[in-house]
Amino acid sequence: ELALKSLGNEGLFLFSSLDTNNDLYLSPEEFKPIAEKLTGVAPISEFEEEETPDPSGETLSIVAKFQPLVMETMTKSKDGFLGISHVALSGLRNWTAPAAPMSVMLARQFKAFLPPKNKLDLGEPWWIIPSELNIFTGYLSNNRFYPPPPKGKEIIIHRLLSMFHPRPFVKTRFAPQGAVACIQAISTFYYTIAFRIHAEFQLNEPPDFPFWFSPGQFTGHIILSKDSSHVREFKLFVPNNRSLNVDMEWLYGASESSNMEVDIGYLPQMELESTGPSIPSVIHDENGNVIDSRDPSGEPIQFVFEEITWQQKIPWEEAAQKLEVAMYPFKKVSYLPFTQAFERAKAEKKLVHSILLWGALDDHKPLSASLPMPGSGRTLRETVLESSPILALLNESFISSWSLVKELEELQTNRENEFYSKLADLHLEKYNFPVEMIICLPNGTVVHHINANYFLDITSMKPEDVESSIFSFSTNFEDPSTATYLQFLKEGLQRAKPHMQT
Repeated sequence: ELALKSLGNEGLFLFSSLDTNNDLYLSPEEFKPIAEKLTGVAPISEFEEEETPDPSGETLSIVAKFQPLVMETMTKSKDGFLGISHVALSGLRNWTAPAAPMSVMLARQFKAFLPPKNKLDLGEPWWIIPSELNIFTGYLSNNRFYPPPPKGKEIIIHRLLSMFHPRPFVKTRFAPQGAVACIQAISTFYYTIAFRIHAEFQLNEPPDFPFWFSPGQFTGHIILSKDSSHVREFKLFVPNNRSLNVDMEWLYGASESSNMEVDIGYLPQMELESTGPSIPSVIHDENGNVIDSRDPSGEPIQFVFEEITWQQKIPWEEAAQKLEVAMYPFKKVSYLPFTQAFERAKAEKKLVHSILLWGALDDHKPLSASLPMPGSGRTLRETVLESSPILALLNESFISSWSLVKELEELQTNRENEFYSKLADLHLEKYNFPVEMIICLPNGTVVHHINANYFLDITSMKPEDVESSIFSFSTNFEDPSTATYLQFLKEGLQRAKPHMQT
């Protein structure tokens, strides 16, 4: 109360955004972002002091490519952003180019991507940055402007993402956080490492309120020598193959419980790529003498690199799938694209288990996860969809799929394929915000469906308090949500029997 009286609402909001340990005291480390902002001078951080470049080490040039968010893809744009102050979106509107279009880094800094000694098999995932959050730990504060100093293997990822924007948060507010990787190819001296990173950016600074910009994921690959002295190739990017790939949230008041606006949108391009292999920063002749990096005519010396012969490799799609399952155990069941799921169901004479969402199910924080309501893709994927009985039944009796409402709305209006249009139509008829679980026949007929809000409401009640006869609780499982979802699937199978036998 004394702090509120001294600082007022907005002053306390700024103070608490800096007071990371909530002790009502700002340590020098906590005050550092404001000091840097006021003085315009950023001190050399500890890790930069420790990083003494090897004079004979190699350097890698990386370029950033960025096309800003397409504002028209935000749902709030449909009403012309009515009621949304221009200030709230200023950080987003002003972000039109990468913070650093090009950067030169030491090859050895990419050592963080090398596998641990016990993860040398193709496609076996390991955590570069472990996720520290789950359904039980909740999520990190929205009321923050400045990222905590990166440590250890976070440093290189922070440096890379800082090329896009000066305030990347290497650890996201929601699970699953972190970065996961696996070996995609092995040669005598090199690895190709596939990776997936969940990170987000804070676009606003005081006195504005926080604006969080959360791409669905960063993915990519690196080809580097086993001793990390040489990087042959590096690429990191936000996938742009779906119609929506970014979640945005912004606060409207000076407290953690203030109203939060949420939206989704499409980012056409956000990628980093090496301009070529890493090259020595200092060149020696055969006698060990340092020589000029340019030939007598002034042209840079051209390096010739040996061709890499891969002894073992797996396709990119397989590596990406392994990383996805590491982040999301519910993906042990394959979730096919919408139309493909119905074709497979018809061929295998199975039902379609479909999840229809406003925001994505397998991006690091689907939009519905952040809404102040219980029905969310995040809750589903971290509870029932990961449970062993559900995984077993889905694999045995269903073809699974998840779709964005926006994608099905586009499919619904596509008159080139009437069957696909009808499938989308039947789905959208049953949809209620934010998430709908649907069981249907291969021809699209819906035999059972339930809204995630209602599902989570009834599973949070005691069994005797549930009036609805739609679901009955099983005593075989301690977790009522698993038991109820299992019942939902079984009832769908039962209702479909007469149709599947004809």
